[in-house]
Amino acid sequence: MIKFNHFNFNVLDLDKSLDFYKKALGLEPVRVRDAEDGSFRLVYLGDGMTEFQLELTWLRDRTEPYNLGECEFHLAFHTDEYEQLHQKHQEMGCICFENPAMGIYFISDPDGYWIEIVPENR
Repeated sequence: MIKFNHFNFNVLDLDKSLDFYKKALGLEPVRVRDAEDGSFRLVYLGDGMTEFQLELTWLRDRTEPYNLGECEFHLAFHTDEYEQLHQKHQEMGCICFENPAMGIYFISDPDGYWIEIVPENR
């Protein structure tokens, strides 16, 4: 038996990312792992409903933004509060792409990772 555990995003400013994920998606830290020498911190975020976690990795010595290539990957969330969430993300200014024909949109986090928002019934 095998099942999903977590997905990782490397982040440049951990506090900024934690704030974004809490405000934009309601994700909260569920566990933290620090390197003994302080060279990295792993913060695992959860939605409080599923076991799936988003791991944010912060590297102390990293100063340059991450190269995300053409951003041809993304994480997706579904919601039964699509319109309210869309309005919130508009107010936050984090919507980076909308596809009305498919009824979805994407937000971008502080490091440029794309996150798809899908209505529950899709």
